[in-house]
Amino acid sequence: MKLHTEQAEEYLKSLVVETQDLASPVLRSASICTKVEEAFSQAHVIVVLDESTDKEVFTLEDCLRSRVPLCRLYGYLIEKNAHESVRVIVGGKTFVNLKTVLLMRYAPRIAHNIIAVALGVEGEAKAILARKLKTAPSYIKDVIIWGSISGNNYVDLRKTRVYRYESAIWGPLHYSLGKREFVATLKNLTATGRQFGGILAAHSIATTLKYWYHGSPPGEIVSLGILSEGQFGIPKGIDFSMPVKFENGTWVVLTDLKDIEISEQIMARMTSDLIQEKLVALGDKIHFQPYQSETELRKKDNSLPITDDSQEEQSSDAADFLNRIPQTTFEKPQSLEITSNKFRGLRFSC
Repeated sequence: MKLHTEQAEEYLKSLVVETQDLASPVLRSASICTKVEEAFSQAHVIVVLDESTDKEVFTLEDCLRSRVPLCRLYGYLIEKNAHESVRVIVGGKTFVNLKTVLLMRYAPRIAHNIIAVALGVEGEAKAILARKLKTAPSYIKDVIIWGSISGNNYVDLRKTRVYRYESAIWGPLHYSLGKREFVATLKNLTATGRQFGGILAAHSIATTLKYWYHGSPPGEIVSLGILSEGQFGIPKGIDFSMPVKFENGTWVVLTDLKDIEISEQIMARMTSDLIQEKLVALGDKIHFQPYQSETELRKKDNSLPITDDSQEEQSSDAADFLNRIPQTTFEKPQSLEITSNKFRGLRFSC
């Protein structure tokens, strides 16, 4: 890409040297691209991370709209220069789903090959579970991440399994971690910027690529941000993290999973923000209005009484721990099976 400062170019040069010093046996070369018209030339894999900007933004709406010009440029250049079978992976810490859906919009020819990495959030959830269970994250399988990868999401453990655990073969039906404790810990990791720390981001991207080319482990569930076509009651046209499996060089949405229905309130919270992000970014909506549940609205309006039944209590609990940004919802498992058994300016050639 065209660089505006010598400092940025020097940074890229030093990054190339560091990459070469790794002496990876599969790395043939690393080079810098400084001309816009040459970007993504015959690329087979493109990784899009958070972009730096010199423009100061003062509102959330300005921040959302600032994503459009670069995604439009990327989309045009990818379709013009990249290999016809190019695979695009989007990661980062901010507006990951929005950037993915914008790239799909401006590169429609390869939209089916543009995905958002959700394994970073999934890895954090597994790490928290592993600490609670005193085991290794690698022994925990089938944690599902629903929704926004860098915003409101839903951590679903209803299909989660734990292997090589020194305990009963089956956990009791009432087993669960403390909802508030789990969510607070996960949010704390995200809020402090560790969600996409270097190692976790690199591992998440590398694992997603490996699955994409060679298939995911048989029988395992993988979370992936893809364009919704109405599966699971998710509105069409937004990029949404959902359960998939990789096979034969592509992915398949696991629509046949049972007992994974999502409550209307949680689905509305996740989809509302993603829909509004897209509308505001494209100029179809002026202001972004955070989603508020009926319970939250009732709390603001003293004239409307709040019932004390169990359903209302559950909704109130959800509203309480969801009322942060980014927001994560934790789904209590019905049963947890336990068995004892600045990267954008570089071009890499492997």
